[in-house]
Amino acid sequence: MTSCIRIDGRCVFTIVSPESDLAGRVNIIQTSLNDIKDNYLKQSDAQLDFNTPKENNERVVDVCINANSSQPCDDDNPSKQRLLTITQGIANFYGMTPESTANLIISRVEEKLLQAKQQRQSDYLIRQGIISVILLIAIPILGYLLRRWSRASYKAKQNLKSANDPIKSPFSTYLNQRKSWNIQDIKHRLLQISQVIIWPGGPLIILGLFPQTRTIQLIIITAIRLPLRVVLVAIGTYCIIRLIYSLINNLSSKIVRSQFVLSPRANKRLQLRINTISQVSKSVVAILLILIGFLFSLSAIGVNTAPFLAGAGIIGLALSFSSQSFIKDALNGFLIIFEDQYAVGDVISLNQVSGLVENINLRITQIRDAEGSLITIPNSEVRIVANLSSQWSRADINIPLSYDTNLEQALTVITYTATKMSQDNQWQQLILDEPQILGVEKFSDRGIIIRVWIRTEPLKQWEVSREFRRRLQIALTNAGIPLTPPQQLWLSKGMNGMVRDRKVAKDREIKKDSHN
Repeated sequence: MTSCIRIDGRCVFTIVSPESDLAGRVNIIQTSLNDIKDNYLKQSDAQLDFNTPKENNERVVDVCINANSSQPCDDDNPSKQRLLTITQGIANFYGMTPESTANLIISRVEEKLLQAKQQRQSDYLIRQGIISVILLIAIPILGYLLRRWSRASYKAKQNLKSANDPIKSPFSTYLNQRKSWNIQDIKHRLLQISQVIIWPGGPLIILGLFPQTRTIQLIIITAIRLPLRVVLVAIGTYCIIRLIYSLINNLSSKIVRSQFVLSPRANKRLQLRINTISQVSKSVVAILLILIGFLFSLSAIGVNTAPFLAGAGIIGLALSFSSQSFIKDALNGFLIIFEDQYAVGDVISLNQVSGLVENINLRITQIRDAEGSLITIPNSEVRIVANLSSQWSRADINIPLSYDTNLEQALTVITYTATKMSQDNQWQQLILDEPQILGVEKFSDRGIIIRVWIRTEPLKQWEVSREFRRRLQIALTNAGIPLTPPQQLWLSKGMNGMVRDRKVAKDREIKKDSHN
């Protein structure tokens, strides 16, 4: 283990010792160096002298403070003080022989002691005092400016957030706005952090300007060092996540712009897919970076992460057996997104559930059904999916007519109504092709069933169906062709036979009663 020996809070040299002996040895050497410093500073004409004799086959460093420079630094010198013993561990740390290490430490101690005396001169203290006053004036001014910049950044972020509407804005514009929002959010957070740092940080800097108060600065820094490291790792992780979010949005925007040669339907489908993939990518990136940031935080506070990683590997292996369903969910979720089986905004039917896809990630799919219930389905349960909004949809309409209806007239009215609706300015953008009048589909208790197919934009089949039925009912009524309810036909022969059988049965009951 290693530790620094300091003068006025500044590290002079490093010692190496076993962990069990380190604290005691540091205390002895630091106390000895403090005594040497105090004696040296008390005497204005003091001269430093050093000696490096050998004792018990180890090099030692002695320091003498002499008023008379001709007096040697030996056992007869009353000012001699033992500073430290150069162990082989200290020499190995510096990569030198014990003699060279002793000379290096002597040069550093002499330099720092001379510097300590110079920094206690009046001209130096006056200069540092002027710097302190400037800092005390600059801190509130800078704090005020940072507060104003932070407010302006927050307003800019809110404006970008209100403009982030994928329905009202083109998708590429929406992605660019999201990218700008992420960058603006980083700026805003950094400005907030700067406001928090500047008020305690300014006085902490002032404490370091004077040799008499540097020890207080060191104590404060030592106390907040570990929490500060964790906070810095957290801030760095957050900024990296936001930057990667911005890069994902930028890449997605470029992909969308490069595909504008596609049809509007294909572009819309591509936008849905990119939106889903980008959301999943952001989730995966956030989880990975948070885990990495957690490991860095442990390392920053001095925790050995190697055993932690080994233990995490064993735990992960155990969990992989107990969480096979989760792994299946993740693999199937990736395939659903990669193969574009469905995306956020699609209407699908799976596992006897139908509704709008509101959320999809590697583990689950969430569907909002017609009653407003949010249904969550594990991705491993997704096997057969009916996508009702992929590329295009179809309005499938069955029209019941009476058996005595003039079919040619009815088909003419239906064809005319469908064609006229497909040419209407309000509906022609929703209807993709000419309506198909398939003709007689079947005979049923409702009468003759005429089937009509109308190809529409995704999710517009129900809206088109309702409007077509409204128009067709009016057209058929004007043509005198009724839409029939369920019908039943009774045969007269069967009816007469049934009445006759009932009459015979009744006569038999009357005769039986008379005999009784």
